[in-house]
Amino acid sequence: MSKKCSKKTSIGGQAVLEGVMMKSPTSMATAVRDADGVIRLETKRTKPITSKCFLFRLPIIRGVLAFFSSMIEGSAILMRSAEVYGEGEPSKFEKWLAEKLKINLVTIVTTIGLVLGLALAVFLFMWLPQFLRGLLQLLFNIEFGIWAKNFIEGGLKLLVFLGYILLCSALQDIKRTFMYHGAEHKTISCYEKGLPLTVENVKTCTRIHDRCGTSFIVLVLLTSIIAFACFESIVGTSLQGLLRLVLKLAFFPIVAGLSYEVLKLLAKTNSKIFLIFKWPGMLLQKITTKEPKDDMIEVAITSFNAVLELDANPEVKEVKFVVAKKRNELLKEVAEKLNKHGITEYAEAEWIVSLVLNCKRDQLNTQQIVKPNFVEKINKIVEERITGRPLWYCIGDTNFYGYTIKVDERVLIPRPETELLVENALKSINEDSKVLDLCTGSGAIAIAIKKESNAQVTAIDVSKEALQLAKENAKLNKVEIEFIESDLFSEISDGLPRKFNVIVSNPPYIKTEDINGLQKEVKDFEPSLALDGGVDGYDFYRIICSVAKEHLTEKGVLLLECGIGQAQEIAKMLNGYKSVEIIKDYENIERIVKAVL
Repeated sequence: MSKKCSKKTSIGGQAVLEGVMMKSPTSMATAVRDADGVIRLETKRTKPITSKCFLFRLPIIRGVLAFFSSMIEGSAILMRSAEVYGEGEPSKFEKWLAEKLKINLVTIVTTIGLVLGLALAVFLFMWLPQFLRGLLQLLFNIEFGIWAKNFIEGGLKLLVFLGYILLCSALQDIKRTFMYHGAEHKTISCYEKGLPLTVENVKTCTRIHDRCGTSFIVLVLLTSIIAFACFESIVGTSLQGLLRLVLKLAFFPIVAGLSYEVLKLLAKTNSKIFLIFKWPGMLLQKITTKEPKDDMIEVAITSFNAVLELDANPEVKEVKFVVAKKRNELLKEVAEKLNKHGITEYAEAEWIVSLVLNCKRDQLNTQQIVKPNFVEKINKIVEERITGRPLWYCIGDTNFYGYTIKVDERVLIPRPETELLVENALKSINEDSKVLDLCTGSGAIAIAIKKESNAQVTAIDVSKEALQLAKENAKLNKVEIEFIESDLFSEISDGLPRKFNVIVSNPPYIKTEDINGLQKEVKDFEPSLALDGGVDGYDFYRIICSVAKEHLTEKGVLLLECGIGQAQEIAKMLNGYKSVEIIKDYENIERIVKAVL
């Protein structure tokens, strides 16, 4: 590193599939950009490696343990980052393995891949150089000494390794991984230079770093030459064939431990004297790191900042990747989480998943893959729901009379029984009718009547916030409705009262003293202004019943929705009407009072 660096950091990293892992002694964060372009983040707190066991503090031994620990951890992180890309339908073979043998094909393939990878490493970097060196001896009829033999094999190892890296770098996916590797290095370099971590600043920094794994591999190759040559010299004989290969494998942990100590020492100095030892690894980093794109740098910065945040604040919570999941498994998880928080209606889990996925509830019990962005939306709704917030507020809209109605804490959630009010009102409405909806709230009643009849509809509410949402719903459903902010009839009663053929209303009708006894999700979230009907629950009905006649045309119709047990009392208030009728809902409850002038 340059002498101009203003600070060092113990944070290191690793390129993963479409992402970067950063790690400090106490924290780790992996950031991956998924197929939808969203940066996914997973973090966790870790214990310093030296705290795991006293062996991790012993020179050479700590290097051996750190090497194997890093290899296992690195493979796990690669597998974890790959989960972010879980897309497509599982094959019939995968389903059979999962259902009959309880086996995950991905786990099998990964395990086989690791075994084959280790076998390939032994073949390429141990057996092949030894074989080629033996072939040279046969071709030229030369017997190499112990040191010459090891240096020739070492040189062949480096050539094979270089060829392997160059061949891999020609693959598009590997090239992108090398670019993320470059983003990782440049981000760390930027931080060590004391610059703010921005894309523009990171782009100006070097992608070559002292503590890179590439340099470690080169050191392992170089150290193995000298170490094994010394070992053979001490033994006093030139080992041959399979025995030599087995001893090299057995000797590898010592080589890794020695290389780890050398790398740590070299990373602590910027002296030009030691540049010759750093130069091979730094040169090879020119291949294993590539100049990253801006979006790759964003991923690396996200990962690095997450580690800084975890290290600085013990209160910061760990986060998990949002990964693709099968529909049936996701539904089960949602139901279990809701149930754990006292929401036992299984239908709620089905509604959440089906609405987000825009599918029918009977299509959820499949192994179709749900992409991470949809999983994230579902998780967000679930987190809101377990706070007690009503389901439809969490969803953001509901269905009323076949139309989508946006809802939140500004308005009551339209109830299914209110559809009966609309159904009966439409019997008295045609396209020439003038209709007034009192206490419109979300505008659900007014919108349904307008859509079904194309009548001239006016909607009134005393709440400015409710009217704002009602207007949004009218726009959403592409209808023209006149909205008036008014305390019942007050704003349309000055001078000559406006007349309507039909007046409908679902006013507040809960007794004031009963509000606190309502369900938590109703009393804590739905607006009390739309619930409180006064001491006895009839405040609004008294006003409507006494004033509505002034605003009805001849043979005009008034329809009022009411609470359980209120219909008979409301009917008594309707003096001067030709007829008064009480309509029961589908559960045989007196729900609507209809009066004809």
